[in-house]
Amino acid sequence: MELTADITRLLQDAADKLKGTARRTFMAKTVKELGRGGQRRAAGALGWDRSSIRKGRHELESGLACLDAFCLRGRKRAEVHRSNLLADMRSLVDSQSQIDATFPTERLYTRLSAAEVRQPLIAQKGYTDAELPVVQTINTKLNALGYRLKAVAKTRPLKKVPETDAIFAQLAVTHAASTHDPTVLRISLDAKATVKVGLFSREGLSRVPVAGWDHDFNPTALVTPFGFLLPELDELFLYLATSKVTSDFIMDALTDCWTRLQPRFPQVKRLQLDCDNGPENHSHRTQFIARLLAFANATGLTVELAYYPPYHSKYNPIERCWAVLEKHWDGSLLDTVQTVVEFAKTMTWRGQQPTVSLVTQAYATGVKLTKQAMQVCETLIERLPALARWFVTIRPSPA
Repeated sequence: MELTADITRLLQDAADKLKGTARRTFMAKTVKELGRGGQRRAAGALGWDRSSIRKGRHELESGLACLDAFCLRGRKRAEVHRSNLLADMRSLVDSQSQIDATFPTERLYTRLSAAEVRQPLIAQKGYTDAELPVVQTINTKLNALGYRLKAVAKTRPLKKVPETDAIFAQLAVTHAASTHDPTVLRISLDAKATVKVGLFSREGLSRVPVAGWDHDFNPTALVTPFGFLLPELDELFLYLATSKVTSDFIMDALTDCWTRLQPRFPQVKRLQLDCDNGPENHSHRTQFIARLLAFANATGLTVELAYYPPYHSKYNPIERCWAVLEKHWDGSLLDTVQTVVEFAKTMTWRGQQPTVSLVTQAYATGVKLTKQAMQVCETLIERLPALARWFVTIRPSPA
């Protein structure tokens, strides 16, 4: 068999596309076809390794495939050479983690610096500097043992009222009842922290150089995002208020939101509103309840208020949207109100962009009903026994 330039290129390309046993047996078959001196010719003309050819001949003749076991090759891990290394590292870290001696908290005093772990391994465990891996490798081992650095998670509620468990149990029942009921539309609502408009650093990240003011005094404007989230549909409606978020603002925004939704949900007879106990929308805010009664009468809808327990508002689904919005504008400077609006329009929640409205109307604060007027309102609403503050039903007045 003559190895012309075309045949040589063809054989080399074919071998390059094969791996492991398939490559070696192909090489062995080719050498066999070349006849006497085939290994030498293949090594010289094709650049094939003779040991791989011999291994391929053995596999071809015996019918057995050799395992390459690449994972067993190369440099061994540090714990293979020092079998007690991980256990010694764990014991050092755990021994430096101790509960406050007076037990007022569950705080652990732990030094998890890789350099500070490496030195005690030498001083206390008898390792030499040459035996131990470098600091970067020690850091990798600490991560593998579960001592990875983590941001402090704000997940512990400040307080827990006696009714907390009962409220969550009732919320589960309420949500389960509405999930498969086409006549009920569940809406989660809440406000985000007020945004200062100006050249203020938001401590985010940017791919281009951005310089903000070194103080956050005297903003040019204040914008408070208020949102309505449909958890079952992942639809988000944002209302950006340049004034105070009052009960009247919330109800005007809810009215506008329902006006947009009503044509799509003609079968809905009841709105289920998931709220927290904010100062402008709790169940004893007189103006809020009065506006809800007017809304129910005007729309013919029954409104159910379902409040999350105090200090547990983070479980309200709308709260997750605020983290996405904050991450969306990240390190960008929100120097104008329009910038805030445009960023809100371009964020996405579960793959969908929100419907955004800018509300510039000024709302008066401190609007409330008299005690006598609120007593009349109380006769028109229903409160759940034992959880009267957290579950309220408002039905439209009969015609």
